Amino acid sequence: MELALMKGQKADITKNNPSIKNLLVGMGWNTAAGVDVDFSAFLLRANGKTAGDQDLIFYSNPKDVSGSIQLASGNKRSFAGKTDTEQVLIAISDVPQTIERISFTLTIYDGEAKRQNFSSVNDAYIRVIDEGTGREILRYDVGKNFSIETAIVVGDLYRYNGEWKFNAIGSGYSGGLAALCNSFGIEVKADAPAEAPTPAPAPVKAPLIPPKPPAPIVPEPSSPPISLSKISLTKRGDVINLQKGAGSLGEIVVNLNWNQKKASTGFFGRSSSGVDLDVGCLYELKNGMKGSVQALGNSFGDFSRAPYVSLDGDDRTGSITTGENLRINGNKVSEIKRIVIYAYIYEGATNWAEAAGIVTITQTGGPDIEVRMDEHNNRKGMCAIAMIENVNDQTFSIQRLVQYFSGHKELDEAYRWGLRWVQGSK
Repeated sequence: MELALMKGQKADITKNNPSIKNLLVGMGWNTAAGVDVDFSAFLLRANGKTAGDQDLIFYSNPKDVSGSIQLASGNKRSFAGKTDTEQVLIAISDVPQTIERISFTLTIYDGEAKRQNFSSVNDAYIRVIDEGTGREILRYDVGKNFSIETAIVVGDLYRYNGEWKFNAIGSGYSGGLAALCNSFGIEVKADAPAEAPTPAPAPVKAPLIPPKPPAPIVPEPSSPPISLSKISLTKRGDVINLQKGAGSLGEIVVNLNWNQKKASTGFFGRSSSGVDLDVGCLYELKNGMKGSVQALGNSFGDFSRAPYVSLDGDDRTGSITTGENLRINGNKVSEIKRIVIYAYIYEGATNWAEAAGIVTITQTGGPDIEVRMDEHNNRKGMCAIAMIENVNDQTFSIQRLVQYFSGHKELDEAYRWGLRWVQGSK
């Protein structure tokens, strides 16, 4: 029976199977009508990048220079009663020593422009087969945790101590095919389709893959998650899951920053102070404990003990480059049910457009998640920015809200928190 992997798990390929000569990596999926999914494989050197276009294996470049890695194309075979949508044949003993990692990806062609994502893709999987015997060595079912992503890095086949191993990655990304391709050392022009890796008349669908660390050297690292620089949640209801790296979410930092005109002095010596924009949150734990963390009322929370959320700054001017930060203890994900991140104007004119607030959620090893407060309602002084919710006690989902309220009580009622509110100060 084949080995069924879960996200983040690794498995030996050749160490316990020394007789293997050729591997077949098969991938399959089902899509909604009109959704075009592409398969790509990137051949990575020790620096975690390709050496150039020739190291991208896809429909316009079906095999590498050595001929040891190639798409099956019209010669796909059935194994265990199933023929995969795409198959890659790998003569493992002939793979050039300079190639230390083969990364397998799925991307939605023109997904950003068509507003398509992997929520329309079902039953995606990858499996590794001993081509000589037809035995399925391992399988990884990718799952459905991709609501806005247009790319998935499914898994890696990599060298370690002279043997080949497989890592089930299953990380999804948004933000532009060309940018991701460029990050892996393949140049893609911004205003034109990517050029084919080998001279060919057919246009190339821009592939995508995030940067990866160098191939492991003893001792074997924990294969950190692939990282993009930033993902923006631009529409209300957009959702993305945080990555769980090295067995833990670690520290999650929610940063509020904004622009503000300097305080000015007008006629007769009257001065006008700027806007004091503060960040805070409502929290609810699995044990029923509820409350808020904010500077108003000096409720700064606690990172290491319940509620596992703390506020470490109160920027009255907006001029501090680090802004204000909420810190969430991701190691306590199983104890946290949900959190609503909000901002409120403590002092100054209610002018959200002028403040231009930005909340950035950062996590070690993962991309920054940005929510801009670019929908404005200057009649109300509080904005619910993002909902953070527990996902199977394993990670958090981040959902864009950007909805305005007259105050804490109205926001509380909208999300059914049930707290009692009194006038506070800081």
